[in-house]
Amino acid sequence: MKEIYIIVSGKVQGVFFRATVKEIAEDLKLCGYAKNLKDGSVEIVAQGLEPDLEKFFKEIKNSPGNSQVSDCQVKMREGQVEFSNFKIL
Repeated sequence: MKEIYIIVSGKVQGVFFRATVKEIAEDLKLCGYAKNLKDGSVEIVAQGLEPDLEKFFKEIKNSPGNSQVSDCQVKMREGQVEFSNFKIL
């Protein structure tokens, strides 16, 4: 299973960014999580088919909802642990 690991910086906390990410992930039938980090960024791990992961990343980096994404660090990799749904942590 392919997995995308993303650290998103910018105005991404306190603007329902994780909830929007969850909606996008569920629409694409991806599993994983979105979690706030202490430095104000958000960590996202999503698993699914590579074309869907690419669509997911395109939507995330375009500042969905009220967010303002300024930077994304992204890695495509093989899944470490298999998730059964998408959660907000």
